[in-house]
Amino acid sequence: MTQAPVRRGVLSTSVGTHRGAFTALDWALFGAIGLIWGSSFLLIALGLEAFEPGLITWLRVLFGAAALWLVPASRTRITREDRARLIALSFLWVGVPFTLFPLAQQWISSGLTGLLNGSLPIFAATIGAVMLHRLPGRAQTIGLIVGFAGVAAIAAPSLAEGSNEALGVVLVLLAVGCYGVAINIAAPLTQRYGSLPVMARMLGLAVVWTAPLGVVGLTGSSFAWGPLAAIAALGAIGTGLAFVLMGKLVSRVGSSRASFATYLIPVVALVLGAVFLDETVRALSIAGIVLVIAGAMMASRREAGEDAVGG
Repeated sequence: MTQAPVRRGVLSTSVGTHRGAFTALDWALFGAIGLIWGSSFLLIALGLEAFEPGLITWLRVLFGAAALWLVPASRTRITREDRARLIALSFLWVGVPFTLFPLAQQWISSGLTGLLNGSLPIFAATIGAVMLHRLPGRAQTIGLIVGFAGVAAIAAPSLAEGSNEALGVVLVLLAVGCYGVAINIAAPLTQRYGSLPVMARMLGLAVVWTAPLGVVGLTGSSFAWGPLAAIAALGAIGTGLAFVLMGKLVSRVGSSRASFATYLIPVVALVLGAVFLDETVRALSIAGIVLVIAGAMMASRREAGEDAVGG
């Protein structure tokens, strides 16, 4: 596999290996990520029937890591010079944000949390621009704005459902900022080793970082097979497989364009909520879906400029 040259500093990134318009493979990865992560809310809701949030966090990481390590291809060796980047990735993409989100939702509504989480492409593009020393293309910038407007429209009806405490907002923004750094530093790793080995090791390390959440979550949790099956699926598919797919997309199209997949999460969650939970879909939310799709289409266009690597 042809690799883009990379610099090995931890806080460095690289452009995607495919900077043209999205291919059928890119769209398949893009759609699968949005579908899997968007449907994860249903599985979490089922898990909460028996388990505390902290235990769900640890179990989903544990099941995700276990599922990936069962695949022999995940055991490709990662050299010593890239281990610091891998450890940073496990903290920034899983350990820290998976800890901060449950804390934040003690003070703010799920609707506001979803809206703030939708700012990931903005963080990813900004941090990537700093690392690469260049701005995103015009189409990608417009797509960022249009897509985030869509996420805001979808979330607007639920923003009043809960307190708007500043601490919760800060915690979510810190978590999303961690995502923005992580998705950028993941690009060189996935290009060098492939997504599966990187994500298997990342989740394996994150099992250790999130274990304290699991211990705390044992208090107040009970046992039931249905919730356990839901969390097993959330881990193996919604965490393990989804991270592998995202790693592949980041490797191919770069961190900024790959991060647009998160704009699909509220769309999928909205549709599933209407179908399975009889939730009301408002006209503003439908307009938001249109904007999200428009933003994704703009992000999928060919990037301008020559390939470059920053550090």
